Amino acid sequence: MIPDLVDSEQAWVAVQSRDRSFDGKFVTGVLSTGIYCRPSCAARHPKRKNVRFFAKAEQAEAAGLRACLRCRPNDVARDEAAVKAVIDAVRMAESAPRLDELADLTGYSPTHLQRIFKRDTGLSPAAYARALRSERVKDALASGASVTEAIYDAGYGSASRFYEEQKMAQKMGMKPNAWKNGGAGVTVCWATVETSLGNMMVAATTKGVCCLSFNEGEEELRRRFPKAELQQGGDDFQTLLSEVVAQVEAPGRPHNIPLDVQGTAFQEAVWQELRKIPEGETRSYADIAAAIDKPRAVRAVGSANGANNVAVLIPCHRVIRSDGTMGGYAYGLEIKQLLLEKEAK
Repeated sequence: MIPDLVDSEQAWVAVQSRDRSFDGKFVTGVLSTGIYCRPSCAARHPKRKNVRFFAKAEQAEAAGLRACLRCRPNDVARDEAAVKAVIDAVRMAESAPRLDELADLTGYSPTHLQRIFKRDTGLSPAAYARALRSERVKDALASGASVTEAIYDAGYGSASRFYEEQKMAQKMGMKPNAWKNGGAGVTVCWATVETSLGNMMVAATTKGVCCLSFNEGEEELRRRFPKAELQQGGDDFQTLLSEVVAQVEAPGRPHNIPLDVQGTAFQEAVWQELRKIPEGETRSYADIAAAIDKPRAVRAVGSANGANNVAVLIPCHRVIRSDGTMGGYAYGLEIKQLLLEKEAK
């Protein structure tokens, strides 16, 4: 039998979608092979007629089944405890603990700990520590702290270490004082140009493109960066503008256009996954949520899509609804359809 709050049909849906949120709530017994698995097991799905659900691993073993060696369903509670212990250790430490120290704490090998932590959080322990410190800096800035105070209070030993970590994490966004002040102290060059998709606006800092949108202009750009110094792009802006136009006209080709974007750790995980979608293919919001190990965060994935300021360069147009319909798009479904048609050629 399975838990009272999960019926067999719900359990089967969870198995088919490999929903990690159900791990530990029941196990899947496969009668034809004599094993039992986590709902999220990556092995090929069995036939429904060969499946029986059990509330606990002990019940499956009492029925004569043995644990899957691939997903190790009897280790769920131990894995969850290990991940929680790592999170607590990282949050309490003044500096990021080493992976081998965290492994000793949990009793796992460093390699296995890294794997289960990334599986559950979407980040390695080191990346989690970096993201946590970065979020602390942003929170401190939003509360009125100076840049220097925010950096040191977040646990960085020096300002240079903070900037180094931003570079390591490929956080190409504006400096912390710009995060706090809506682009204050930053010069943003911009221009509009006609494309086959309509009028396009491109804006960039010295680090890269910070905005690509359609049918917008200076008014919308100023709402995004209310305290930045906006300048019409000159001759030196034309090279970058031409590269962006070429990418929009052939959106499936690889590009090395520099970006200056910033988001939360969750948003950046979504954006990174969007850039992995192959040319001419689409993914559902649920697919993206599952890919970043947050299967229940489908609506949050949609919000992260909407927070993408650089259309096409981060291809949020490749995300559609699970039923195959187009879903939404900030610049209209006609442009989204045209982008997908360009990639399909």
